[in-house]
Amino acid sequence: MDLYYSDGDLAFRDQVRAFLASHLPPELQHKVRQHLRLTRDDYVRWHRILAAQGWAAPGWPLEYGGPGWTPLQRHIFEEECALAGTPQVLPFGVNMVAPVIMAFGSQQQKDYYLPRILSCEDWWCQGYSEPGAGSDLAALKTSAVRDADHYIVNGQKTWTTLAQHADMIFCLVRTDPGVRKQEGISFLLIDMRSPGITVRPIAMLDEDHEVNEVFFDDVRVPVANLVGQENRGWTYAKYLLGHERTGIAAVGRSKRELAFVKRLALREQKRGRPLLDDPLFGAKVAALDIELMALEMTVLRVLARGEAAPGPEASMLKVKGTEIQQALTELMVEAAGPQAQPFDPAYLGGAREHAIAGDDDAAPLAGYYFNYRKTSIYGGSNEIQRNIISQMILGL
Repeated sequence: MDLYYSDGDLAFRDQVRAFLASHLPPELQHKVRQHLRLTRDDYVRWHRILAAQGWAAPGWPLEYGGPGWTPLQRHIFEEECALAGTPQVLPFGVNMVAPVIMAFGSQQQKDYYLPRILSCEDWWCQGYSEPGAGSDLAALKTSAVRDADHYIVNGQKTWTTLAQHADMIFCLVRTDPGVRKQEGISFLLIDMRSPGITVRPIAMLDEDHEVNEVFFDDVRVPVANLVGQENRGWTYAKYLLGHERTGIAAVGRSKRELAFVKRLALREQKRGRPLLDDPLFGAKVAALDIELMALEMTVLRVLARGEAAPGPEASMLKVKGTEIQQALTELMVEAAGPQAQPFDPAYLGGAREHAIAGDDDAAPLAGYYFNYRKTSIYGGSNEIQRNIISQMILGL
């Protein structure tokens, strides 16, 4: 693997930077860089700006409306977006269900859903986890019983991110309870406006409405919304999770947050000198910087393999990426000290221009820290990822 960008790669990076400089709305950039809350309209607005440029789905091939970029170009684009402070293009449609539809869906599903994902006409959410099936996802109990040309779906999903905004949900359901648990699962696309679906919010520690419970009571889903073959959903689920775990590494976002930590530590004083000059705190920052560089090299090694679906190496990226993200939030709170303690929902939600305690940088950090405890759990807990690494990479 060549660790240096070619002249063509550097020219591409300059093109991306020029686009971001001219098209990223300053108010969205401010929200992202200051760790403020984004609305549904914020996410949709940025998605559609990218879609107009043909860049909303950097990993998609040309035949489905993507830019046809190389893996390295995708990495450059995603890193520059993160460094610039763009809202995230939500992964549930573009990076999760879309690759499954491309690989296993019918032509009718491709023709209908992919353009709507690309334009953000449909907002998707993920129906995987259940109260008794989180890390042991194959233990799921949500059932789908065939009734002529429909399935009747009953059950519950939980921790469903932003389901309150969603038009569609891709769901793992049990279609054959009489076989080994991994073999009786199917992959359904379900309209969230279907009768019998109830969405209930789960209040988070920072009082943000981010996740939900989703209940299915005799929900009728057309058989045409089955992706691939019945009872083959576990195969499709693993394919999807490989894409999700690679993206969770979020190298570009961690670079931006590391720069924020350094800026905060230069501002804060300890014994009359910048906190960043303190040997103990500086050593923590340096160690994290080194780990982030190592993670980036590992991401590039995975991407250098080309267009193949990510393998078990995606679990490595997920574990290390989320550990770095959590460590960054810890250093933010440590650097801000008591200024990170005041909880100011009005400022976080945009109802007040400045934090009530007077420190706009520090005000969101405690909530941000608590929120990021989730990263080592979602996408398959890190404990489960270590099992995958030990079995499929180390052969233990």
